[in-house]
Amino acid sequence: MAERDIIIGIDAGTSVIKAVAFSLSGRQLGDAAVPNQYASGPSGAATQDMNRTWEDCASALRCLGDKIKDLASRTAALAVTGQGDGTWLVGKDNRPVSDAWLWLDARAAETTCDLAAKEVNSERFHVTGTALNTCQQGAQMAHMHRHFPELLDRAQVAMHCKDWLYLNLTGVRATDPSEASFTFGDFRTRSYSDLVIDALELRSRSHLLPDILDGSQQTHPLGDAAAAKTGLLAGTPVSLGYVDMVMTALGAGVYTGTPGAACSTIGSTGVHMRAVRDTDVRLEGNSGYVICLPAAHMVTQVQTNMAATLNIDWALRMAADLMSETGHFHDYADLVARIDDWLARSEPGQILYHPYVSEAGERGPMVNANARAGFIGLSSGHSFPDLIRAVVESLGMAARDCYGAMDELPRELRLTGGAAQSNSLRAILSAAVGAPVRVSDRKEAGAAGCAMMAAVAIGAYSDMESCVAEWVSPLLGKAEVPDPELQAIYAELYPVYVEAREALEPVWGRLAVHRDRQTAPKMNASKTAQGGS
Repeated sequence: MAERDIIIGIDAGTSVIKAVAFSLSGRQLGDAAVPNQYASGPSGAATQDMNRTWEDCASALRCLGDKIKDLASRTAALAVTGQGDGTWLVGKDNRPVSDAWLWLDARAAETTCDLAAKEVNSERFHVTGTALNTCQQGAQMAHMHRHFPELLDRAQVAMHCKDWLYLNLTGVRATDPSEASFTFGDFRTRSYSDLVIDALELRSRSHLLPDILDGSQQTHPLGDAAAAKTGLLAGTPVSLGYVDMVMTALGAGVYTGTPGAACSTIGSTGVHMRAVRDTDVRLEGNSGYVICLPAAHMVTQVQTNMAATLNIDWALRMAADLMSETGHFHDYADLVARIDDWLARSEPGQILYHPYVSEAGERGPMVNANARAGFIGLSSGHSFPDLIRAVVESLGMAARDCYGAMDELPRELRLTGGAAQSNSLRAILSAAVGAPVRVSDRKEAGAAGCAMMAAVAIGAYSDMESCVAEWVSPLLGKAEVPDPELQAIYAELYPVYVEAREALEPVWGRLAVHRDRQTAPKMNASKTAQGGS
């Protein structure tokens, strides 16, 4: 029989599901990816077919088996993480109640605003460390309870994406301490809180909350049906990872013991976090998250901006669509390859752009479902490269905005996500935050983070700290210091960015009222109630 020398990490994102094989010492051996799809619908609906997500996950594991010889017999454990927030309702016989409501879903905006305005919300924020926003399962369930109670009536358990996959892998209904505590619980105790549940007006639905399971301490065996579907061996230990944000940060270097170090993931969403002890958390304002790490008394303080590279995607798509209408078709990858040249042909700090292109608004460092993107400072002398630079610079401004809402700016910034591979973007982020940046050579940080949990759970490492020392620290690249001239430009520009954001808030509100008047008569209530697209 082959030696069990592989740990598989599954990272189920919004648009792609990855299965990645690692050696017990953290070396990446191979990976497989399957596209994941979601549908958009009326009133900001964003949904995903739960059965298809499981099928795609199983397909990714089978594809990984095709690439790595004797994968099944060599696998010591597998672990799963996935997109955070959202609501994946499961009913009788562990079948989906409807399509999942994703973190992108904006339908709970009105309910979120109503709950956030109540006096008890400040107490809820103190307990969870997390501002209420439309992405979260608590807000979405509260909205369902008010407007679509039949969905909750048919449900037996409310899960997140990774929990749904864990259920299919093991037959166990559970969630992890990270999502449980920032949604319905207390990050200090890593358990559910009656105060939080009551603040969300979900006392009558509390039976839908699953047991909390720490996958760095406990595993469950892979079930027979899941083994047949994935090509792995029944009985293989399966670890339930924490939410993808914190898994990616763990794999990229947020928790290495370096004072002042922080970690930003620049992907579709911008995630900015630092690791602190739970007793050292300082809650200021009313935004952000506190998310537990799989280490005793350690948490991450997190600020997330809803859309990061989605803004670049939008700008390039607009350009591609315009050219296509004139008969000049351009491949998207070709346009991406031109970004560095456009940045080189434009001057820094000439135009402001707020990167709030998501239909769900913004959640960090301010929570505003009505927030929208926009350019400020355009003139007839500006060209397309100037617009692209403004969009890219906005990612740096957003990162500075998010870290400014925490206790202090980072002294070193570790970067992950596809955009971190761009030299120009790293230079902009470093100058905007005012700190050296380092990029991890870890290609699949999210999958690595949950695989590390499995490694600790099966006893390959005595604790998470010793696992980090071998899996993470050696892969951090050299520090890239900020350009002094660029740093000075962005330091002068940032207060203007904030002033403009604050001044625009009432404008966003009025535009939202206008949009609601235009779209309300066209709503398909039955389709929305079912979570369909």
